[in-house]
Amino acid sequence: MGEFTDKVAAAGNKVAGNVKEAVGKATDNDRLVAEGEAQQTKGTAQNVKGSVKGALGDDI
Repeated sequence: MGEFTDKVAAAGNKVAGNVKEAVGKATDNDRLVAEGEAQQTKGTAQNVKGSVKGALGDDI
């Protein structure tokens, strides 16, 4: 994936993770909270990956 694609996927994962975490907290569902936090972390990692691709080029 290219820089832009990675950053779009990252944003999607961050939003979805945030929603999961909020629903998990509202329903007192620890598993859903943990899934949401993990998905947000995945989004952060994808964003970093996209930034590195942008700095070094998409050919890495």
